[in-house]
Amino acid sequence: MHRVVVLAVSEVVGYDLNIAPLVFGTATQDGERLYDVRVCGVDDRPVRVSHGYEAHLDHGPEALEDADTVVIPGTRVHGPRQEGVLPPELAAAMARIPSSARLVSICTGAFVLAAAGVLDGRRATTHWAHAPAFRRLYPRVDLDENVLFVDDGDVLTSAGLAAGVDLCLHLVRSDHGSAVANQVARYCVVPPWRDGGQSQFIEQPLPEADGSTAATRAWVLERLGEPLDLAALAKHAGMSVRTFSRRFRAETGQSPRAWLNQQRVLHARHLLETTDLPVDRVAAESGLGTAASLRQHLNAAIGVAPLAYRRTFARR
Repeated sequence: MHRVVVLAVSEVVGYDLNIAPLVFGTATQDGERLYDVRVCGVDDRPVRVSHGYEAHLDHGPEALEDADTVVIPGTRVHGPRQEGVLPPELAAAMARIPSSARLVSICTGAFVLAAAGVLDGRRATTHWAHAPAFRRLYPRVDLDENVLFVDDGDVLTSAGLAAGVDLCLHLVRSDHGSAVANQVARYCVVPPWRDGGQSQFIEQPLPEADGSTAATRAWVLERLGEPLDLAALAKHAGMSVRTFSRRFRAETGQSPRAWLNQQRVLHARHLLETTDLPVDRVAAESGLGTAASLRQHLNAAIGVAPLAYRRTFARR
């Protein structure tokens, strides 16, 4: 059984600490658990949680030695957060992690991975509010605070708080397919996939109260296979193209074109998972045109070809 070890680094963020045990611990197939989830600290002492209590953990750092995946939740630990270095006891705990283990951070847990040098030269993310401090401490990391999570193969990082759920669901989906991930999402009462990125949550001026692009977005989702352009979207919303583009970005954190392409790719993925339609038909019904165009967009989004995606994620 795949072993997930959550490393709680004091002062750990309580919300983040519970994400991985819940998501991975809920994943089952044919009634069998798919992950062995354990929570440990850097030593055997209780771990201070950020909101006024301590957590007594079942395992010490020796649990890391058998980990297949290590998850580091958000933390306020001084060294990585303020100085860009690992405290000796944390460095010793990190040294126990097998080189083959998949490394995952939630929120400010990325500071720990960065302080360990794991993220040097890699693309990563963290909570948008802490991005300036992260860049100052770790200039060698390619930070993108506009996304919900970054999958860089054996190292994955998530944005703040609830984005940790998105990342853990992504891992379950990658490991065991969409059906299992969707089942976990239903149990957790969360969407199996959230559109957009972290940028939609960054503080910014609110759009004018007399107009919203929400109705147009819903209208588009029913017509993804049709030829749609910015002018058509703006016309449906009853706005000029310039006003529509400004309000759309304020509400979603994305340009209309980027959002539309994303929805078409998501719809194509759904069709690949749930139907036996030929790839060219999937491309047409999702509005991506040709099989070659679908292949290009899918590869850019998740790094796989349509048939490979279908083989991996199609419901059996």
